[in-house]
Order: sequence, then C-alpha cells, then structure tokens
Amino acid sequence: MHFAYADPPYLGCCKLYGHRHEEPWGCWDDPETHRALLDHLHNTYDGWAYSLSEPSLDVLLPLAPPRSEGRRTGAWTKSFSAYKRNVRIAYTWEPVFFKPGRDSSKDGAPVGRDHLRCPIALQRGLTGAKPEVFCEWVKVLVGWVPGDDLTDVFPGTGVMSDVLAQGALL
Repeated sequence: MHFAYADPPYLGCCKLYGHRHEEPWGCWDDPETHRALLDHLHNTYDGWAYSLSEPSLDVLLPLAPPRSEGRRTGAWTKSFSAYKRNVRIAYTWEPVFFKPGRDSSKDGAPVGRDHLRCPIALQRGLTGAKPEVFCEWVKVLVGWVPGDDLTDVFPGTGVMSDVLAQGALL
C-alpha cells in the first residue's frame, strides 16, 4: 500500500521557512494551499497523516476531507516542550489529521491509539522537527506494515526516512 506523511509549514508560519513557495503548493500562509495538499493526500494515497498547529485547527478542519471519508484527528501531546516568551499558556499539543489505509488489524496492521505523548525533538536543525517515536506513531496511524511505502512529503531532517529504514514497528 502507499502512504504519505506531510508536515508542511504551519498556517501563518511561512516566514519561518524563508517564504519558499515550492511548486505546486504556494504560500503556506494561505489556507487554500493547505486544502490543496490535503486533497492531494486524500486522492493519491491509501492512507496519510498531516501535522498542523492547534491555532490553525479552526481554519483547516473545514478544509480537510470529511470524517465520513475516513479522516480522523489524533493528538500529539508534548511531555516536554519549549515555552515562548509572553505566552502564558504553552502550546503543548498538536493535532494530526490522518486517514488509515488499513482500518483493521486482521491484515497485520498494528493496534494503536489516536494520541501520543512524547517530548519534542531538540537540536535537529529545523523548526518543528519531529522525534523518532512520533514517526513510529504515524506509521501506526496510517496502518503501515513492512513492505508498504511511505512518502515523506516534507523530508526536512530526514527522521521519517531513518525510521522507515529501520523497518518493523517498535
């Protein structure tokens, strides 16, 4: 089966990545860019996962494929996270839209949870880099089993590729 994971620049955060507007996507400050990527994932892959920020949830949820078409929402809660200056209540969780390609464990897909609690990745050289255990969780969310492929749409630090190279689920 064919799966994908997308961790694009979060809505309103395009400036953090130098306003690079790679084709075919465009500006990540525009909700329509996120809609186009979500549509692409939904129409191209058997299963997929999409990271977003909690502040963008109200805008992006109506643009995501409907729950009736298999889309669910998971939560990554951060047991350790960075605090931002003058932000009184820290942002310590992130939503993850996902659509399982396998929704049953009968064919070998691992049983898991729609939430993960783990610390953020530190000193990975890229804002928002995900830890290895997060990538393992994404594999569980989509129903990945050895032999499947998983495209990392925004490879960034390459951590998803490293986790996939390890093969079997932890």
